[in-house]
Amino acid sequence: MNMECIEARTALHAYLDRELDAVNARQVEAHLADCAQCRHGYEEQQRLKRAIREQADYYSAPAGWAERLRATAGGARGREKRVAGWRWQLLQLGTAMALSALVTWMVTLQLVGPSATDRLAEEVIAGHARATLNGHVTEVASSDQHTVKPWLSSKLDFSPPVTDLVTAGFPLVGGRLDYLDNRPVAVLVYHRRQHVIDLFVWPEPRAREAEPTRLPSKQGYNMMHWSRGGMMFWAISDVNPDDLKTFAQLYASAK
Repeated sequence: MNMECIEARTALHAYLDRELDAVNARQVEAHLADCAQCRHGYEEQQRLKRAIREQADYYSAPAGWAERLRATAGGARGREKRVAGWRWQLLQLGTAMALSALVTWMVTLQLVGPSATDRLAEEVIAGHARATLNGHVTEVASSDQHTVKPWLSSKLDFSPPVTDLVTAGFPLVGGRLDYLDNRPVAVLVYHRRQHVIDLFVWPEPRAREAEPTRLPSKQGYNMMHWSRGGMMFWAISDVNPDDLKTFAQLYASAK
């Protein structure tokens, strides 16, 4: 069974420190060979570990330090107090180093782990691929926005804006429901010649207005996302990036 990204990232530090058994180590190696994002995270961890080993400051006690400490302690009680003080200072130093290591660990996890946008992009890709592979692209098949919009509104707790862009070469062909970002969403389906464009729509009142932004291509799909009027929009297709950008700009500017 292939290892998922979350499992691989969880095991990454143990793998880096050679603490995994042979079976899990081979699974991590196989995943890193196939997943560029996790491999990049592993390489970052390697560089961080190397930098700490090569550049961190290490201090040794000076020669005769213990003898001078005992000589100046001034009796058993004074010696105990001074030794206790040194122990406290060492404890404080150790605590500071531990906190520093913890902060480094947490920051590294944030850098290595997928962002919210990355996770959402994966969900959009999965929804689009699932629909196209299963031949279940539309649940309401119609080029009439006055048919598609009421159908979606009756199934959801919001009314998605529906625009027909047939005159621009992006005809509306229908819509369907999907589940994205932990909630039901509307999917408006458009065509560009033989290509399917899915537009995922859901309300996000806290989202600030944002113009269409292109995301890096993943798994052969191009994506654009933007926010307008308290709604989030994610467009995905295997159509060429320029066509998808034109579609997103036309839809975002439509009244």
